[in-house]
Amino acid sequence: MRTTKEDMSDFVGNFPSKTFADGTCYHISGFANVGVVETTDGLLIFDLAIKQYHRRIHKAIREFSDKPIKYIVYSHGHFDHCFGFFSLLEEVKAKGWDIPKVIAHENVLKRFEKYRMLENYHAWLNKNQFRSIRTKKFPPVSAQETLNPSIVLHGNEKYLLKFGGYTFEIYHDIGETDDSLWMYFKEKNVLFTGDLVMNPSFPNVGNPNKVQRYPKQWAIAMEKMLEKKAEYILPGHGKLVVGKKDVKDVLSIRAEAMHFVHDEVVKRMNEGKWFEQIYHEMLDIYPEKFKNNKFLKPSYGCYRFAIHAVYRLYHGWYDSGNPTNLFPAKTEDIAKEFLKINSEVKYFEHAKNLYSQNELQLALHILDIVIEGCDLKNKEVLLETYSLKSTILTQKAKEEPSFIVKNSLLNGIENLKIKIKELEN
Repeated sequence: MRTTKEDMSDFVGNFPSKTFADGTCYHISGFANVGVVETTDGLLIFDLAIKQYHRRIHKAIREFSDKPIKYIVYSHGHFDHCFGFFSLLEEVKAKGWDIPKVIAHENVLKRFEKYRMLENYHAWLNKNQFRSIRTKKFPPVSAQETLNPSIVLHGNEKYLLKFGGYTFEIYHDIGETDDSLWMYFKEKNVLFTGDLVMNPSFPNVGNPNKVQRYPKQWAIAMEKMLEKKAEYILPGHGKLVVGKKDVKDVLSIRAEAMHFVHDEVVKRMNEGKWFEQIYHEMLDIYPEKFKNNKFLKPSYGCYRFAIHAVYRLYHGWYDSGNPTNLFPAKTEDIAKEFLKINSEVKYFEHAKNLYSQNELQLALHILDIVIEGCDLKNKEVLLETYSLKSTILTQKAKEEPSFIVKNSLLNGIENLKIKIKELEN
């Protein structure tokens, strides 16, 4: 099932905020969702969205209720879920309230430390991953200022919060991250999932830009949530899921898909197969019921990434079985040797022929031989090569449903534009 513009619009929160669960809960839409629960004793907030939205989020909370915020729960430590706290703290200071108690898993603190250590790297990485929506309004987010948890969950312990006459069950399960929490609001039968559920995207497992994700444990988390038989899911991104049937369908299809990709990759690893063979076999056997499910659209995460995630979880970087790849020569040197066998023009013409046959991926590989090995004095051939590669990447980007893949292709196009300009000058 193809991703639509409406799906991505929903994913980034371009829809109105709304109350639900008999008016006790409020779903605030942002790049990541914020959940608010009103009790007799004050408010509980689930996630805080991105730093750039902190005033917008605070304003939305106050349109819902004027009660003080007593608890904040972090679903995980990603920049779009727990950095939008500045206006809330300004209000606390102005009104003389107590600072809200923040509940998070112990690995959130480790994540913040990692972000501080790799601050410039993550700024560069996120610039690439979110290229299509980055503007001057959204500069890189720094972890130099964080609102750290005051209630820290360790290991797999469950945390039971009794607050304002209600019961909130908070659980730790790994999936997209190793620091994730999800919450069950017992009296109103609501699940707050963070990025363990993104609606309607395939789970963001195996993101090519980020560290390891955990498909098997993700499936288990979905099965634990299924046991609650909830009526609502407030996902990490996208619209509220309403009704026991849709809640069940959202969770069960994700669990099934994650079990499938994990178990089928592991099966092939046990058969002694290397990654390339496993990857293409997995593409061939992907069930139609997953392809055509409205809750598994490849709008952000996608099945192709999940194959990588499982293999990387259990295998090292040597993934081809070909000793040539253990200590490879420079790509540039390899390409120059190919060009000694035949000319840049011959390779370019062959790539053009592949392009005309719609063999886009093969054409890209051939064009890269010219790009990496061509002497700069062959300016005209190199310019044509850059231009054709840019054309192919643009076509692939238009056809690509995954936000992350699309942005990777757009990064490639931007880099080619720079090279073309440099060469022309």
